[in-house]
Formats: sequence, structure tokens, C-alpha cells
Amino acid sequence: QVQLVESGGGLVQAGGSLRLSCAASGRAFSNYAMAWARQAPGKEREFVAAISWTGDTTYYTDSVKGRFTISRDNAQNTVYLQMNNLQPEDTALYYCAATWGIATKNLARYDFWGRGTQVTVSS
Repeated sequence: QVQLVESGGGLVQAGGSLRLSCAASGRAFSNYAMAWARQAPGKEREFVAAISWTGDTTYYTDSVKGRFTISRDNAQNTVYLQMNNLQPEDTALYYCAATWGIATKNLARYDFWGRGTQVTVSS
């Protein structure tokens, strides 16, 4: 089992940046592939980014490529999402997730979820 707690959300102007953190507890954090997903009002939850066990492989949804960066620090049991050039369309509740399988864009494959942190981007 792994427990996930997100933090770092907030209100930011368009063009600004935020860094989200997901602190994990439980066994063998380094053996979990991790992901970020988001859900905006009136929309389905969508995949944002994922990272492999080792951190050497990443995936992004097209809308955030070049702006967001996922990373992990296994020594600190933490995964990050650096978000640059934020736009109002990025406003959502952001969740982190973990799987004992491989990193994937398919959210159905993730076994553990945090409760989310809110990101709001104003014009």
C-alpha cells in the first residue's frame, strides 16, 4: 500500500508557475510508477503526466507538453509537477496516483490516489 498527499496548489495569474508535490508513504516508493491527473468542473478526469519507477521515462498529455514537467525524488518519497506558463484552461483539481505496474497514460491502471490539490489560473 502507498498513501499519497498532494500539496502546492493555489491561485496564479495566467503565465505564472506552480510546483505541485505529492508526498508518499508506505513500502517501496521507488517501485511505483507515478502520475498526475486533473479534473475541471464539468469535465472528466484526464491524464496529465506520468513517470516510471526510475524516473527515466515520462509521458505527457499533448496540452501540457513543453509547459509541465514531472519528476521524482525517491530518496524523499516525493513526486513533483512543475507547471509553467499556466493558462485558465489548466484550472482543475490535481491528483497524484501510483501503480505497481508500469507508467501509463491510462488512469484506470493506477491503484492508489491522493485527495487532490486545487489549481486555479486567472486571466
